[in-house]
Amino acid sequence: MPVEILMPELGESVHEGTVSRWLKKEGEFVKEDEPVVEIMTDKVNTELPAPASGILTKILIPEGSLVEVFKAMGIISAPGEVGDAPVATAPASAPAVDAVAKGEPTEVKIASDGSKKWFTPVVRSMAKERGVSDDELAAIAGTGESGRVTKKDLEAYIASGRKSPAAPASVQPVAPVVTQVSKPAPEPKPVTPTVAAGDQKLVPLAGMRKMIADAMVRASQVPTVSTVTQVDVTNMVKFRTLNKDSFLETYGVKLTYTPFFIKALTEALLEFPLVNAQLTPDNQILMNGGVHIGVAVALGAKGDEGLIVPVIRDCQNKSLIELAKDLESIAKAARSNSLKPSDVQGGSFTLTNPGTYGALFGTPMINAPQAGILGTYAINKEAVVIDDMIAIRSIMHLVLTYDHRLIDGLLAGKFLAAVRDKLQKFDFFK
Repeated sequence: MPVEILMPELGESVHEGTVSRWLKKEGEFVKEDEPVVEIMTDKVNTELPAPASGILTKILIPEGSLVEVFKAMGIISAPGEVGDAPVATAPASAPAVDAVAKGEPTEVKIASDGSKKWFTPVVRSMAKERGVSDDELAAIAGTGESGRVTKKDLEAYIASGRKSPAAPASVQPVAPVVTQVSKPAPEPKPVTPTVAAGDQKLVPLAGMRKMIADAMVRASQVPTVSTVTQVDVTNMVKFRTLNKDSFLETYGVKLTYTPFFIKALTEALLEFPLVNAQLTPDNQILMNGGVHIGVAVALGAKGDEGLIVPVIRDCQNKSLIELAKDLESIAKAARSNSLKPSDVQGGSFTLTNPGTYGALFGTPMINAPQAGILGTYAINKEAVVIDDMIAIRSIMHLVLTYDHRLIDGLLAGKFLAAVRDKLQKFDFFK
């Protein structure tokens, strides 16, 4: 019997995924437990193994398309086996099953406009047995995928009072109920296909870039404001310069500036819990008890292969050393494409560090539905005035972008000042 390749449940909050790549083509042989398809959820790619050995006879969900949990993505048949049972062999008392799993749909033309509508062998066989014509089938409102008429739809149609099959011409098709409106909704304006010219070429927006694009569109719907402050991080720079070699030797991880940012950010989020919250779609404020900070990681040797935000959980319970180890661990997992969907879920706030590639200033995009994101920018030596004297200090900028529906300017300013003061005082070891 043909075996369906089903979309598994990859996490508690994962209800669908995107088929990013089929590793086998239709007609190719696949071994059981051999990777057959890549699924992307929350920008994490997961290879799914084949549930059985055989021929990949049908790809139901093409690359770049969404698939819901527990839905079939493809069909594997044993070598020499016909994956779809013909109409003639379908038993009259076949149980109600999903149309796709029961066979390849056949087509019938709708007399009124010449367009085509698809039916499975089970539905065609049952209609023939009950004397239901093709025109009647075409008039039934289907509840299956893409409006396909299922066996249950046909049974409901017959049970609704259809007359004897001996007189199908007098049967009135069951039409779907349509709510009358005073003015019809305008049809969407067709998109003119893009044509490449000269040395140009078109590349489809798919996979991670498609996920990022969708996330940015959602984020653009949030009314945000950005606030910036300047920070003197001379003490932090001196400490790292003096201790980075011994830190690596003692703890086995590099000491970067990011763990200090996470530490200061965590302490400030505990002081201002509303910044660590999020606004839900039903207009509830979800307050987070723990601080779970997502850290933006650029992928690829040049940083041009996408962006992912793995989460360091319960930062409030971790030391600077533990944060440094967690940071290195998630960065390695992200760049080796070994993150799990759970590794990028459940963040309560996001940190992005464009300063690592020299950016002086920017306004980071919020990671909706979180209430805020902090951008940390490049550290440079600058001449500043201290006690009416000029001094050379290590200076950087912090930029907070926040959801203005939850956070007002005063709260944002106090929060940002708290992060700044913690970095300037640099008393994390006291």
